[in-house]
Amino acid sequence: MDTFRVIEKPLVTEKSTQLQEAGNWVAFQVHPQANKIQIKNAVEKLFSVTVLRVNTSVVVGKQKRFGKNIGVSKNWKKAMLRLKDGDKIEMFEGV
Repeated sequence: MDTFRVIEKPLVTEKSTQLQEAGNWVAFQVHPQANKIQIKNAVEKLFSVTVLRVNTSVVVGKQKRFGKNIGVSKNWKKAMLRLKDGDKIEMFEGV
């Protein structure tokens, strides 16, 4: 899988911000078929940091109502990455 397609977007939430301050964790929405090794290699190549640990989980889509119809949003994959002490990713700074 292409390195630039593995990472879809950063997740900047209240919980991810607290984890980043407490333990140097960052969160990304990743391609659903990407594995931990591909995620680690992509982040290390794109941001020039050292990844110590990768945790992934599949977030199940929610039901949405559109009038009488009920639809379901897509499932997506979340990756939490622990960075080496001293490493930072600039997009998460000052959020």
